[in-house]
Amino acid sequence: MLLYQDLLTGSLADANYCLVLIDVIAGDELLSDSFPYKEIENGVLWEVEGKWVVQGALEVNIGANPSAEGGDEDEGVDDQAVKVVDIVDTFRLQEQPAFDKKQFVTFMKRYIKNLSAKLEPEKAEEFKKGIESATKFLLGKLKDLQFFVGESMHDDGSLVFAYYKDGATDPTFLYFAHGLKEIKC
Repeated sequence: MLLYQDLLTGSLADANYCLVLIDVIAGDELLSDSFPYKEIENGVLWEVEGKWVVQGALEVNIGANPSAEGGDEDEGVDDQAVKVVDIVDTFRLQEQPAFDKKQFVTFMKRYIKNLSAKLEPEKAEEFKKGIESATKFLLGKLKDLQFFVGESMHDDGSLVFAYYKDGATDPTFLYFAHGLKEIKC
């Protein structure tokens, strides 16, 4: 039973929200709390497991018998099943061309400068301390990474990286933790 007092204090209202994580620089939605993450590289990177999912081609049986009603079995909408990666599809991530080492280092220098300017001093210092090892980690995987940006395709926004761990069939995504801001929805 809902109590009026609970409604007034907001104790029940907070239980029914989700968190969307947006890019601090570009404002694009990049992730939500429905995708659990694991902190790596001293918390500078978040690792999130994506999944290939089938989208479309829903078959709905309404109990009608098309042959008895003079209809053709293939009559109607031409649905096409499409395989997509859940995170890419949900957040409308846009794949970018791969970076070589020089392009990646140039991007990282610009990103560190731009993101540090948007963070509170304590968070900026924490980010600067850990970003070097995270950058080395990413450089070590550079050949295997796919690069994504948010829907706005903002030049200075955060990159989201995807790769396949040890022969996995589903991709693993990497996010810069300090480049994300939580928004309740």
